[in-house]
Amino acid sequence: MSVSIGVEAPDFELPDTDGSTHSPDGDPATVVVFTCNHCPYALAWHDRIMAVARDYGDRGVRVLAINSNDAQRYPRDSYEAMKQRVATERWPLPYLRDESQEVAHAYGAQTTPDVFVLDAQRRLRYRGAPDSGYDDPSQNAAWLRGAIDAVLAGGDPSPAETKPIGCSIKWKG
Repeated sequence: MSVSIGVEAPDFELPDTDGSTHSPDGDPATVVVFTCNHCPYALAWHDRIMAVARDYGDRGVRVLAINSNDAQRYPRDSYEAMKQRVATERWPLPYLRDESQEVAHAYGAQTTPDVFVLDAQRRLRYRGAPDSGYDDPSQNAAWLRGAIDAVLAGGDPSPAETKPIGCSIKWKG
């Protein structure tokens, strides 16, 4: 299953590394980014996604990072490892655990990272990579920032969809 542009994205409630739960509702824009601790692509885009959370937080944009990877096969992606990472880094956003992988399946997440931008009605407005070059920090998450700007202005992001680039989600079983 996968969410299409313009369609209402699935609701969810997931715990962060402090045990508080988060959902994608009520904000002018919400960024849902599937990520993890071990993927070199996710790590390469990490600072740019954190900068988006810092830069847009005062404009009512919420960024939710979700780790859905199988922690049995990838212990670096376990809930405990997530907690340790957040404790040693400055995260301006919650890091959520999708232990059942239901949220990743519902969204059709494919890679880490895989970015979804939702509007205030939780409709999917952008899906894909943060920008066109994981190895080029100067791109500064241009596609993600453009999508957020368009949603906040009441317009349509262009592009509305790009190919997500990264490591595959590590599915259970």
